[in-house]
Amino acid sequence: MTLIVKQFAIGYILGVLALMAALFALDHFFGVEIPSSISFIPFIIGVQIAAQKYAAREGSLPEKREAWRASLMMTLATFALSMAIEVAGGAHFRYEMGGWTAPYGIELSVGAFSALVLLIITGAGALSLLAARPSIDRQIEQERQPLFYSAWLLALAGLVGITVSADAFNIFVFMEISSLASYVLIAGGPDRRALPSVFKYRIMCTIGATFYLIGIGLIYMMTGTLNLADMEFRIHEVGEQRPILAAAGFITVGLALKAAIFPLHVWLPNAYTYAPHMVTAFLAACSTKVALYVLLRFDFFVFQENLAGHAFQFAVYLMPLAILGILVGSAVAMFEKNIKRLLAFSSVAQIGYMMLGASLVTVAGLTAGIVHIFNHALAKGALFLAVASFATVAAGLRLDDLKGIARRMPWTFGAFVVAGLSLIGIPGTAGFVSKWYLISAAMEFGAAGLPLVAIILVSSLMAVVYVWRIVEAACFAKAADESTSRASVPPLLVATLWLAAAANIYFGLVPDLPLTLAGDAAAELLDHLP
Repeated sequence: MTLIVKQFAIGYILGVLALMAALFALDHFFGVEIPSSISFIPFIIGVQIAAQKYAAREGSLPEKREAWRASLMMTLATFALSMAIEVAGGAHFRYEMGGWTAPYGIELSVGAFSALVLLIITGAGALSLLAARPSIDRQIEQERQPLFYSAWLLALAGLVGITVSADAFNIFVFMEISSLASYVLIAGGPDRRALPSVFKYRIMCTIGATFYLIGIGLIYMMTGTLNLADMEFRIHEVGEQRPILAAAGFITVGLALKAAIFPLHVWLPNAYTYAPHMVTAFLAACSTKVALYVLLRFDFFVFQENLAGHAFQFAVYLMPLAILGILVGSAVAMFEKNIKRLLAFSSVAQIGYMMLGASLVTVAGLTAGIVHIFNHALAKGALFLAVASFATVAAGLRLDDLKGIARRMPWTFGAFVVAGLSLIGIPGTAGFVSKWYLISAAMEFGAAGLPLVAIILVSSLMAVVYVWRIVEAACFAKAADESTSRASVPPLLVATLWLAAAANIYFGLVPDLPLTLAGDAAAELLDHLP
């Protein structure tokens, strides 16, 4: 069975590469366009779910460790397909399930914005899983690892499904798949404090999903369709707007819960703190971003064009929440003593930056917010990978436990500092690019934008404070029982960590790719405005 899975995984990757080569050869050399009904997007999801059948099988220890290899193969394959979509030059891919034309059938679709989010999801999944094995071997019992990898694949499949689905109800289905799998991942570690955290996460996500489903039900009642593109046109024909306004409110609140937008973030700190380290790295990089993507997709694709004054309402209601999230999240992070909890509250602040850019409802603002989704995934993913490395030698993850760890783990801590500088927004890092564009977008409002600029600068100084607290403990404090020898960290974990850290520097110096992708995504959103 092990040989079969290896052969299947290798054959699948080679088949994907052959398909990519054939499609691009037809396009560039023979002038044949890539068909819009290309079917490899749903195949991504199918392969991931099918892989769990092998991963969950009973077997000996070596066979169980094959679950990691099989999962990694599938995750890398999805990342390769995501890269193929980006290389396709912004082509819009559509797939109609069973050959049924939308809106009667289920449609999967990938545009400029969804392609970027798809790249973030699969990239974060591949990078986290590549470095995951040493940490998972330490935190997850061997007999439970197949279930863990199965849940990982299901969570990844759910997030991918949310991104590519063009059907409102199927977004809900994939949302529940990813949520249920995430519960398993968070609760699967050795820390029993994760159980009440998962319970709170489940309650909040259930409320969010219920609100979303009520909103979808109201829209379906008024329009008779669940296809997003068809919904956009049919809402315009609805005479009575109050049910649509109510639907917009339910959907916005439900997705805001999923995206952990302040003050609906209460589930996030504990979930990130007590989850296994690699799970935190994966979820922090992409989970809330997907919910934010769906929120923006609904708002700009469905509501903005059809509801009078909705763009103004979007800014009025969400901009104050974004500002409060930035300030409150940064302020709490300054006083946290657990490094994972500190970075979790930092994520609340960073989500505020994304929402602040989107609430400006301009090309510059949306570009800044979307590029920050990309850059924050790079920075926060690298930071949590570093935390996983610290956990291999430290007694705990409180600041007192990390005293002097920079001398024991210089390479690991060096990568942490690079990612921390990106989180602050220091020039030469990816984080600086998105904050610079966010400041530029705020300045377009003239005097009205000056308070926003001040908030961005103040919050960046607050980020300096909480990142410096970690640096101070790791570099300048001395532990009572500090060893003079350097700690041994798995080479693959260090290499993956530095790959993520180097990406923060590269995209800070050469930001053309994320800026181009974010600009295309912003243009796609604004194309739907009246």
